[in-house]
Amino acid sequence: MNLSQTPTSRRSLLKFGAAAVPAVALGGLLPATAARAATAANGAQLRMPAEDGRHTRTFMAWPALSSVWGNSLWNVRTDIARVAYQLSRYEPVVVLARPGQAADARYSCGTGAYYGITVLEIPNDDLWIRDFGPTFLTAPGAIAGLDTNFNGWGKTGTPYYQPFANDAAAAGSLLAEYGVERITAPFVGEGGSLETDGEGTLLATVSSLVNSNRNPGKSQAQVEQDLKFSLGVSKVIWVPGLAGQDITDCHIDCLARFIAPGKVMLDQPGPGVSAQWVAVYNETKQILQSATDAQGRRLSVTELPGPDKRYIRGTGKEFLSSYTNYYTANGAVLMPQFGDSYADSTAYSILQSAYPTRDIVQINIDNIASGGGGIHCATQSQPVVPR
Repeated sequence: MNLSQTPTSRRSLLKFGAAAVPAVALGGLLPATAARAATAANGAQLRMPAEDGRHTRTFMAWPALSSVWGNSLWNVRTDIARVAYQLSRYEPVVVLARPGQAADARYSCGTGAYYGITVLEIPNDDLWIRDFGPTFLTAPGAIAGLDTNFNGWGKTGTPYYQPFANDAAAAGSLLAEYGVERITAPFVGEGGSLETDGEGTLLATVSSLVNSNRNPGKSQAQVEQDLKFSLGVSKVIWVPGLAGQDITDCHIDCLARFIAPGKVMLDQPGPGVSAQWVAVYNETKQILQSATDAQGRRLSVTELPGPDKRYIRGTGKEFLSSYTNYYTANGAVLMPQFGDSYADSTAYSILQSAYPTRDIVQINIDNIASGGGGIHCATQSQPVVPR
């Protein structure tokens, strides 16, 4: 594949992150620096909150490289500006952009819409800030950002490779800009591989985290321990996922999402989806229907059917036709609209039922989706600090 002509598939200090475990519980297993990082600066224990809580702002990123997106670059930027504008109706938006591209980003996004869109000059490579940006952790009176050591989805030396050095450094730069404490995770991963209910339960795919391209030599049990220490969770519900068939190795945020504690939204493949992804759905459904969360509750599963590939506007092997990659903002849910009118309206109704107090905002993101990602992949929330 000639990367200069066609888009790739998507996403194509310094402290140890034992953020929510009391130091005494870790005993002599961790070094002194890890014990000190078990709590925030004010002594509170940190935890990854659920996305549907209140946000201070949402971060996005301006795609930088024609070597990644080819002739589609400007169209992808148009999609990013469209999402930023709609999102700014509900909360402040900050768009990271390379200094030399910031003027174009400001012109395209505008800076005065609704709650406002700010363009922040931080070097980046691509738009997938969910994965390379910080994953925020909170506690009463405290906030920190977990840097998950982005390594380009572990795709160095493969056809999926794309430059990622600027993206890898962006989390630290962004946290420094806002004066938020940075914690370095003891694992390699991405924000799209982490889905939590905010009450101690994490959903994750084995394929994206227990993988030699991120965490070589680590067993599933070791990765799980790292996740619990870093994110303040007490239970990880693993689903197998699928390695090697997309650049993320099957992130959870395109597959299953928490609607609320004890309630999960599951992506149901639409007509035309390949058998291997249907098998992933069936495996995931079986596991979720028999699982309990950290509080001992059985999970209630709502299925979100995907569109019929015959009727959508988008084309290409990497096109992500998943409604499940939606984003919960303050007072709204931002979801994709793919052009299959029946499926679009059905997904709208299901999400409105799941989030009855929020506006459901449908957005054409065909250019973003052509790279294998969606609205959730292109956003990262900074939660409000709990009182």
